Amino acid sequence: MAGAATARSLVEAGHAVRVFDKGRGVGGRMATRRTESGLRFDHGAQFLRARGDGLRARRDAWVARGVAAPWGGESRFVGVPGMTAPVRDLLDGLPVALETTITRLARDAAGWTLTDAEGTATGPFAAVAVTFPAPQVAALTAASGLLLPGPERAAYAPCWSLMLALDAEPGFRDDRLALADGPIALVSREASKPGRDAGHRLVAHASPAWSRAHLEEPRAAVRDALIAELGKVLGRTLRPAYAAAHRWRYAMVETALGEACLYDPGQRLGAAGDWCLGPRIEAAFDSGRALAGRIVANLKAAR
Repeated sequence: MAGAATARSLVEAGHAVRVFDKGRGVGGRMATRRTESGLRFDHGAQFLRARGDGLRARRDAWVARGVAAPWGGESRFVGVPGMTAPVRDLLDGLPVALETTITRLARDAAGWTLTDAEGTATGPFAAVAVTFPAPQVAALTAASGLLLPGPERAAYAPCWSLMLALDAEPGFRDDRLALADGPIALVSREASKPGRDAGHRLVAHASPAWSRAHLEEPRAAVRDALIAELGKVLGRTLRPAYAAAHRWRYAMVETALGEACLYDPGQRLGAAGDWCLGPRIEAAFDSGRALAGRIVANLKAAR
């Protein structure tokens, strides 16, 4: 979301952009996985809330066009048909290079050049916005011999996510279960979200403490352990038709910078993400827009 908000805001201000994403699809932690058999799971962020005017206006436009819809109470909204939809909408029509991992940034008199893991260099660019999780921002700038203080102060909790398809009702009718104690922190019923297929599909998020304790364990072992733990929550033995686990190493911001974004006008290098403002999709959106504003003002002043 931070990268998409930055890119769209720059385009709306009249600038050309290029977006690079190491994933097979856009969305980041606003992720939707589709299995070979066609099952869909929102295995990352489950919903968004809009408290401020910026995201609220964008959210209302998404709802009007069917890109998002309300889910349950407490002003929760989800992307339609998956959580990736709002990010896809922000990036619609923009040049996006997928499965491209940027490993080095270099700047000379012509501007910035970006080099990917395959050794391909792209540029020059007038400015660079990095919207990785904070530890990856710090790693990229260090590997590039650059200084951008701040990301090292942010801290995250990890999360193991479990995706399940059952052959019967899971045993609860609410759209989600939020649990205060134990290995399982949240369980969501996928079919309860608007625009989803029918069926008994669940996404369970492990607690930060459990995820930390099992962070480096094999995926299959984590999957089986979480199936057993979820069975305890639901009060029955689970025999899923489909089950998979996904590790989010940087899932939930625990310590944020308290700044909207980072930007060095001398280098024309900045960074944004939820780690700047807090553990919310809206924080990522606001951070991305703030970084775009800093870049636009910097480039305008240099004319």
